[in-house]
Amino acid sequence: MKKIINNFLDLVYPPVCGICENICKDYICKKCIIKIKKYKIKRKNIYKVRDKSKFFDEACHIFKYEDIIRDKLIQYKFDNKSYLYKTFSKIILNDKKICGFLENYDIIIPVPIHKKRKQQRGYNQTELIANQISKDLNIKLEKNILIKNINTKAQSGLNKKDRQRNVRDVFKLQNTQKIINKKILIIDDIYTTGSTLNECSRIIRLSGVKKIGILTIAKD
Repeated sequence: MKKIINNFLDLVYPPVCGICENICKDYICKKCIIKIKKYKIKRKNIYKVRDKSKFFDEACHIFKYEDIIRDKLIQYKFDNKSYLYKTFSKIILNDKKICGFLENYDIIIPVPIHKKRKQQRGYNQTELIANQISKDLNIKLEKNILIKNINTKAQSGLNKKDRQRNVRDVFKLQNTQKIINKKILIIDDIYTTGSTLNECSRIIRLSGVKKIGILTIAKD
């Protein structure tokens, strides 16, 4: 039944390449794979974190936050183009090096957004990507561990200190027994100063996890 429904949906809403918007069953066409290659971070896109002010142990960033990557992430986040999660997920899952990094983790936690923001937008853009990765790589997804309980102003437009203040103590943990002594991967869309991801990591670290890594689509 599920296959029949999916086939019907593909007829009504045919899959497209998220970059060029042309019909493409793989969600990113061969031409666009080549087109976006120059935006991939080639050196040190996966690295151990030596900065003692950071609460995560290692990080992986896929693209530079420039040009078409920037445009597509903005569209994905603010222009109701939720289907772009399929393109971003496909890019991640097609990269063996990144998949190897991801498979070292026990649990994926997407950076949460406040319930009011989610109602307005209709989806959490990070959660959609995390869900697809979880399914394809068989890594457990936990959406009810980290909660954003304060609806903060957007981080864009704030300087580094204001970003840090803006996210301080806005997240809370629940069901912590599920992550004790586990290796946790936190997923977000963009890394600028790292304030949001660091605050999420700080809160999660309190529950006695073994290791924390982060994955972002782009790094500014």
